[in-house]
Amino acid sequence: MFLLAVFTWPAVAQEVQKEDTMDRIELCRKNYTALFGGEALTGTGTDPELMDILQKYIFGEVFAVGDLDLKTRELITCTVLSVMQTLPQLKAHAAAALTVGVTPVELREAVYQCAPFVGFPKTLNAVSVVNEVFRERGISLPLEAQGTVTEADRYRRGATIQHRLYGDEAGQKTTYVPGGVGGDVARLLTGFCFGDFYTRQGLDLKTRELLVFCMLTTLEADGLLRSHVSGNLELGNTPEILAAAVIQCMPYIGLPPAAKALDALKSADQLPKPVQASPSRDNKVRLSRITVDPERLAEYNVYLEEEIEASMRLEPGVLALYAVADKERPNEITILEIYADEAAYQTHIATPHFRKYKQGTLDMVQSLSLVDTRSLIPGLKIK
Repeated sequence: MFLLAVFTWPAVAQEVQKEDTMDRIELCRKNYTALFGGEALTGTGTDPELMDILQKYIFGEVFAVGDLDLKTRELITCTVLSVMQTLPQLKAHAAAALTVGVTPVELREAVYQCAPFVGFPKTLNAVSVVNEVFRERGISLPLEAQGTVTEADRYRRGATIQHRLYGDEAGQKTTYVPGGVGGDVARLLTGFCFGDFYTRQGLDLKTRELLVFCMLTTLEADGLLRSHVSGNLELGNTPEILAAAVIQCMPYIGLPPAAKALDALKSADQLPKPVQASPSRDNKVRLSRITVDPERLAEYNVYLEEEIEASMRLEPGVLALYAVADKERPNEITILEIYADEAAYQTHIATPHFRKYKQGTLDMVQSLSLVDTRSLIPGLKIK
């Protein structure tokens, strides 16, 4: 098979992809040579008819759909093959990706990004194959580190990206997980998927989200596809780009999964946004005045920051949690709390993240005063 063949790799591949004057046979041959350095449509091997159909279809037709460049097409292909665990083909396309200008770091990041979606064993299989290609190309390992977060800020930075793209959707969908662990599931998602991976350098956020959409297309993850359409649109990937990406996946994943992904693109500009609660006369508004043991203030602030971020991200009924400290006495803290109503407050204090905060800081708090108030201008939104 052509994907298993060993070729003499050109130092720099010419960007061919499509030309309106070419028929699919000529385009197939030029794209194939640009990627693999060999000749397509040779009529040799054990299954020449199948290879003829395959090569014309992929390199002569699919590559003519949309405005994706060869680098993006090969990043998509390597991502899909990693998800599918078709490792011999991944090796050939990893080499082709480097040939058309994908950097080693970009290729590695595309494979790393698979971990939250297919798990570590499959990701490690794909990493092993890509590393083999790197060694054959004389690329030194390990590659330069691309992580940007610390233990102290991974959750916060992940939550920032997640909330921008998906609002409170994850929290809403995990509210009813049995055993009261929905908050834990949402927290793990934020820290792991978004904190550990979406914050990495080497690929911009727009490219990462496009590749994630291709992963979900491959996995037929119907429940997530529409959400990630919205995320892609937020980052500037148009419906046309997403459609071209699905078509690029199609030869490798088959028609049914591609059809599901294309169906998720229907009325992409009309996809519903996460519903946020609004201020009203029924809001529960209170001030929490807290004095913290000065010796344990730093420890307390870690708990507080985690609890507020989780509450604002996961609970639609939490409209505001704004904490401030006295300039002269930083261990004296005031929190403005606004809940949609009493029911939202009761839900809040029963959540795992609030219970963790309450229990973890119990012996740090020297005094606590709760002052219930009322809004003088009901319905006024906080910008």
